[in-house]
Amino acid sequence: MINGDLIIDCFAGGGGASVGIEMALGRPVDIAINHDPQAIRIHKINHPSTLHLTEDIFKVDLQKYVGGRHVALMWASPDCTSHSKAKGGQPRKRGLRILPWAVYKHAKTILPDVIIMENVEEIQQWGPLDTDGHPIPERKGEDYRKFISSMQSLGYAFDSRELVAADYGAPTTRKRWYAIFRRDGKAIVWPEPTHSKSGIVLPRWKQCGDYIDWSNLGKSIFDRKKPLADATMTRIANGIQKYIIDNPHPYIVNDKRAIAFLIQYHSETKKGDARGQTLREPIKTIDTSNRYGLVTAFITKFYKTGIGQGCDEPIHTITTSPGHFGLVSAFLIKYYGTSCGQPVTSPLATITTKDRFGLVNVIIEIDGEEWIIADIFLRMLNAAELKLMQGFPPDYILERDISGKAIPVKERVAKIGNSVVPIMAEALVAANCPYLIVGERIPNMMISTEQTGQLRFA
Repeated sequence: MINGDLIIDCFAGGGGASVGIEMALGRPVDIAINHDPQAIRIHKINHPSTLHLTEDIFKVDLQKYVGGRHVALMWASPDCTSHSKAKGGQPRKRGLRILPWAVYKHAKTILPDVIIMENVEEIQQWGPLDTDGHPIPERKGEDYRKFISSMQSLGYAFDSRELVAADYGAPTTRKRWYAIFRRDGKAIVWPEPTHSKSGIVLPRWKQCGDYIDWSNLGKSIFDRKKPLADATMTRIANGIQKYIIDNPHPYIVNDKRAIAFLIQYHSETKKGDARGQTLREPIKTIDTSNRYGLVTAFITKFYKTGIGQGCDEPIHTITTSPGHFGLVSAFLIKYYGTSCGQPVTSPLATITTKDRFGLVNVIIEIDGEEWIIADIFLRMLNAAELKLMQGFPPDYILERDISGKAIPVKERVAKIGNSVVPIMAEALVAANCPYLIVGERIPNMMISTEQTGQLRFA
């Protein structure tokens, strides 16, 4: 507590909102609550001076821990899964849908000056469920309006907006509903965007390709001990069409040595569709399971006298192989053509193909030069990359907890997907609580191993 003002994070999780608040104010949150012991252990290693409560948000007696002190700010991000459109037609869980009422319960007893909430935009349709657990269409928004009215009855002014994190400098297009309640007489302030999709007036959105570890490109999709699923190969093929062939500005890696894009492991909405994105954009919403695969198509110059002559191997990870021209050819034939050496037709009717040494390949023109695909690599994005794309600072620790226990990759990704985008918490808190700023956030110490074997501390 600084100057008698308490700051509370009610649904702390792995700490996205808490670190965002710290980025805004230069001070940690005073109390963090979460029911998940693992989340609390991760939170502790990053916020050691915070009082951590591993308790149910409805059952915890916050009034006891506050002890009559002044609460300047409370952040609340209730579980959003039973409001999200990602649930589709599945039944909703009533216990999760009522979590916003925990915010009302604590607001009534400790009366924070400012309360900031974050959730999926569908929370505005929050209403009663039928006996099967499905929303009743004609009563959409009924419970949402009751909740807002109840908060206002405590003397809170209210406003809400749907904001896209990329507009505020995060390399993700995650869109969320944000609400601000305040009862201190000050105006509710919405931060001004710092970036834009067009890049005309403000700087362009940050591209997720800047956060990729290009020293690790995975391995070839060919000659694997366990072949990739046909659905994955189809996604890659459709991605090559959409993000390389039909894209006038593909994402070029390492001085024209490779072209890369992301695929998403979601069900495609129609045949031939490519679920994914170019790396020139912010990453789309990161959920609790890693669904993003990095596809890298290594390219080499096309010469009329042969394939790949006079060109160094692209990027060091492929130097052990002369390329998989034959396998690339077979891949293209399977997904795009009918027989070797024949022009590729549907669905790639518009691309140029050439038959060299009995191989079909795609000729890609970049800045007036012709290139062909020599190999195709695939790997999943790793937790460190997803952490940065979600807007966490590089020093934020998700690899281990306060006891030194390693956190499995799957759990790290889940904590990232469940987290508030820290940059959004930073922007909203800085705009509404500038009087709480005491300095700048002190980063965690980062330890890395140099090539010499020596440890580097930063």
